[in-house]
Amino acid sequence: MSELSEADISALVRENDTYPEQVWYTIAAFLFIVGCFQWGHYDSDEETATTNVIQYKFSLRRIPLAIINVYRVVAFRWTLEIGQSYTLNVAEVFVTVAYIALLLIYAFINTTSVEGQKLDIIYWSNRIAMLASSQFPVVTALGTKNNLVSLVTGISYDRLNYVHRMMARTCFMLLWVHAAGEVVCFPAYDWLRVGITAMVAFSILIIVSLRPVRSDVYEVFFYVHFLGVLIFLVGGYYHTKGAHGSYWIWPSFVFWAFDRFIRVVRLVVFNHSYFGFKSGTGTMDATTELLSEDIVRLRLRRPQHFHWSPGQTAYLIMPSVSTLPFEAHPFTIASFDSSLLSTAKLEDQSESSENYETQVLASGAPFWKELVFLINVHGGFTKKLKEVAAAKGQAKVFVDGPYGPSSDLSSYDTSVFVAGGSGISYTFPVFLSVIEHGKSSCKRVVFIWSIRGADYVQWIEEALVKAVQLAPSSLTVSIRIFDTGSPSMHSRTSCDKEGSLTSSMLLSLRGVNMEKGRSDLDALLKEEVSMASGSMSVSVCGSQGIARAVRRALRFPVSGPSSILSGGPSVTPYVESFGYA
Repeated sequence: MSELSEADISALVRENDTYPEQVWYTIAAFLFIVGCFQWGHYDSDEETATTNVIQYKFSLRRIPLAIINVYRVVAFRWTLEIGQSYTLNVAEVFVTVAYIALLLIYAFINTTSVEGQKLDIIYWSNRIAMLASSQFPVVTALGTKNNLVSLVTGISYDRLNYVHRMMARTCFMLLWVHAAGEVVCFPAYDWLRVGITAMVAFSILIIVSLRPVRSDVYEVFFYVHFLGVLIFLVGGYYHTKGAHGSYWIWPSFVFWAFDRFIRVVRLVVFNHSYFGFKSGTGTMDATTELLSEDIVRLRLRRPQHFHWSPGQTAYLIMPSVSTLPFEAHPFTIASFDSSLLSTAKLEDQSESSENYETQVLASGAPFWKELVFLINVHGGFTKKLKEVAAAKGQAKVFVDGPYGPSSDLSSYDTSVFVAGGSGISYTFPVFLSVIEHGKSSCKRVVFIWSIRGADYVQWIEEALVKAVQLAPSSLTVSIRIFDTGSPSMHSRTSCDKEGSLTSSMLLSLRGVNMEKGRSDLDALLKEEVSMASGSMSVSVCGSQGIARAVRRALRFPVSGPSSILSGGPSVTPYVESFGYA
């Protein structure tokens, strides 16, 4: 390899400094624009909800709303489906392609040397490394629970996790291109060996972060992720130190340490009795119950200072169950932080049912006074938790949370909830919040739940009965339960003495129906859209199949321009999926 001229060195240094900065400015501008759309999104929804009433004639005044709906359908409901369990929407595809194109453009422009050699390996090899290194602070921040990007954009950390993985994999691809170039140019240098060691750790990290591994053996991903990132960043710091590029690396440690500091503080505050700040009643012993072969219910007394909003998650640390004492596992809080269900004042209470309703309202576990989690059993931690639940044991729990956004549906005229199995952990608390604020603009609420056996109803039936009874007369409540399993509702209620009274009462309530077979979500949602006036929300939590069915049902022509311009409702879906982020 020929010696670099002073002009080449000057150009390399200048471009290696300015190009990463320009990429940062581009990303910052994009995040600012996204933030403006996100924060403005809520205002537009509220305005739509109060002014939108179905007009049975074409109206040009609804053109802005039609444009917004076209954007939502194309960006978030048109999807690229990969296999049975992986789905990318158009917005994610666009961000991915645009990000890769941005880095590649900056990597290969102006790579002609002073001597006239095009695509000079020294130019693009070094620049790729600097560009990738400059992304590490953002990648690290996006992987933490408390980060500035969520604050600016209004997008929760779990939704940003896709961007975190996508950026990391893009940098991984670029760094191996850089490594190949460095091996060709500098085959025997110590800093090169350090860099190769870092890349081996990064490669292992990328493999274990693939969804099949991440979902099936989360503990392996958890351990390897922590060690792999540490080895990679330390190796990357020393590798780039000689090239004066380490200033892109050390901020990653700062962002990670800041997030851990915030989480430790929250952990101490919400579990202070464990740390000697309060004695006696503060201990958080969780009771476990095996509801079915694949569902464990975990309940613990709610600390007085712990509050959450419907749909939020918490990280549970259970040293006696997990392999390592500091493992934190995320689960959606299935209970409702409100006194709604504890009141005995009912509307439209008839004399014939007065004694029964008083009994229902006073019985059972205080669903609204506890932290309740419905946990799907897989392998590793949840498998061990199942063994504890099978023995009806207790476990010490540290709670870190709450995290994530809470959907405010008070401005919608119609709210539809779609859940599959334990997906009610997300949809049911949000459903209860709509009931609680039922005297707002909401006129109709629909709860659709697909279950594998009729006995699943026992998980929430008492709270469900109370919610229906306490709903204001101005709010229409429709509950559709679909039993896809073999046992029928009638056989269950006849043999289950403890639950038969509540189950029969649930089915006798107005608007409550239980059916055999799978739900036709396409027909159900289109029916609700045809009946809706104003704005409509659809909240869904379940398998990828359920989420895909909802997205397909809410595409064109249901949310198309012709429907909106003719007075049809503006439909906004909120999709939560099973599995680890």
